[in-house]
Amino acid sequence: MAEITLVADVREERGSSASRRLLHAGRIPGVIYGHGDSPVAVAVDARALRSALSTDAGVNVLLDLDVEGAHHLAIARELQRHPVRQTVSHVDFQVVSRDEVVTADVSVNLVGEALGVTRQGGSVEHLLLSLQIKAKPADIPSHIEVDITELAIGDTITVGDIVLPSGVSSDSDPETAVVVAQAPKSSEASGEDEAAAGDAASES
Repeated sequence: MAEITLVADVREERGSSASRRLLHAGRIPGVIYGHGDSPVAVAVDARALRSALSTDAGVNVLLDLDVEGAHHLAIARELQRHPVRQTVSHVDFQVVSRDEVVTADVSVNLVGEALGVTRQGGSVEHLLLSLQIKAKPADIPSHIEVDITELAIGDTITVGDIVLPSGVSSDSDPETAVVVAQAPKSSEASGEDEAAAGDAASES
């Protein structure tokens, strides 16, 4: 994964008033931390940050932070957003090295079509939308794909069934359900009605 250069300026002013002024000027306040160094308060251009986070890698994109000529390899770890507009109001950058293993949350995407389920009126329930993985920064995948082509009603795909890319692992419970193929609700309802009718008949 190639890194994207993002210019960050050291900011001297702190506090909510200073942050509001930065946001009004189209800049996002943030902090750079990691590797035992003291946190550094910075500000980055809002458009540049939005562009950097809009690649396939999303928030896991590798960033080459240019802080007044000093370069740091980093990942955007925490994004605070405006409660209504959902625009980024603060960002934390974690400094990483190319050889260290870091954790990241990646989206779980379903691929294929579960015809064996849909043709019988069933439904595919996507339960796990993201998975926490461990990998070196350059090995963090943009997403994890789960093929549902062979699903049949009653089947479950768990975390343990996912084939992760080389260099990627996960400590998540392997029994956690990712996808479940549900039976048709109408069949379940009719079955309950029949059971209820049978009970009523036996009582009479």
